[in-house]
Amino acid sequence: MKTWLLRVTDSDLRTWLVPGMHVKRWLALLGLGVAIMGLGIGYFLREFYTTATLPDVFYYITLQFIPRYVRGALFVCVASGLILLSVLKLAHSLILAVDRPGEREPLARRVYNYRFRVNGPRIVAIGGGTGLSRLLLGLKQYSDNLTAIVTVGDDGGSSGRLRQEFNVLPPGDVRNCIAALAEADDEMRKLFQYRFEEGSGLEGHSFGNLFIVAMTAISGSFEEAVRHTSRILAVRGQIIPLTPVDICLGAKLDNGETVWGESQITYQGRRIERLYLRPEDAHAYPEALEAINTADLIIIGPGSLYTSVLPNLLVGDIREAVRTAAAFKVYVSNVATQHGETDAFGVAEHVQAIIDHAGNGLIDCVLANDNITRVLPSEWQSRPVQPSGPLPNGISLRLADVVQTDKRYHHDPDKLAQALMRLYDDREQYALAAMPRSGVLNPP
Repeated sequence: MKTWLLRVTDSDLRTWLVPGMHVKRWLALLGLGVAIMGLGIGYFLREFYTTATLPDVFYYITLQFIPRYVRGALFVCVASGLILLSVLKLAHSLILAVDRPGEREPLARRVYNYRFRVNGPRIVAIGGGTGLSRLLLGLKQYSDNLTAIVTVGDDGGSSGRLRQEFNVLPPGDVRNCIAALAEADDEMRKLFQYRFEEGSGLEGHSFGNLFIVAMTAISGSFEEAVRHTSRILAVRGQIIPLTPVDICLGAKLDNGETVWGESQITYQGRRIERLYLRPEDAHAYPEALEAINTADLIIIGPGSLYTSVLPNLLVGDIREAVRTAAAFKVYVSNVATQHGETDAFGVAEHVQAIIDHAGNGLIDCVLANDNITRVLPSEWQSRPVQPSGPLPNGISLRLADVVQTDKRYHHDPDKLAQALMRLYDDREQYALAAMPRSGVLNPP
């Protein structure tokens, strides 16, 4: 089994980089080719020299007044110098082509990390909101084989306005994922995330949202706009909207009332009993289903349970693809409750809500935070999510410190990614622990 958490030192790079890149074998082959060509040219020149009549000046040009072994050594030294100079200049040109302004990481380490990520596990992350983008920010250090399936039910703020005015899917969550996975310069990422604070018609909009909407008009579809934008910002991995259908979220509250619209659900501040999707038969993009079917690791969450995570699982073909996938499936529990959605929820309540809406078979293991602070600032209107109580249907639980120190209602991207990759390395242990299940419970 591969281990994806490595402490890479400079000695490691010297030991692993060249073999991993197969540089020595190709340099050896290059040297052999040059030697054979030189031998052939030598035979040709010798034959020409012994049969042709040359002017006396060639006695001095060919250095015949110097012993042959000295001439041979002299030619070898000159050739070696020319080869060394050409290799150094070629390497310098390649470095200038790939180097980025302000990059402090040594080139050798960047090359090694690139090779490490290219061979990383195929990971599918399902969710939306801030949680998904922070997850991707950490995971991109371990694999380039990332696919983010992003919910598109947002109807508030800039995304909601653009959705209504231009009849496009809401770009906000997709924009955050693009910014998280982008390899473009910091200035480009800042520009993409810039939000206008004033201006008639512009106030509240982010540049990235406007960019995606403009690209949609140019390319003819939202999914093509996401592909083009991802290419422009050199996104690592792929980002796929949940569905091409214009969906609307609805929720039945504990007072019996049903409200429609993602922005309205949290606003009510009441316990949610049931979540609905309209239309019920919304379908996913084929690329999303293919990514799920070929994944090594499927991660659900973190994010707002009812407005970012569950909407993805209400799409039937996404739900069934996750259920039947051979991948190791992990649900990342939130580190703090969300007012209006999960007040007083613990880890078990989060998991039970997923089972109630999507059935069994979607989760092999839950990753939850164990760095608990009892008291959070009152203005956050949340409390830590407690991992107490057994999880339903024998689902395994893994605890780790994954919380951001200064904002304890957010996951720390690096901590979360490290914990997930450790969990992936131990997946066989957790899969065996979760095997005795009582069949598949189809969602109501």
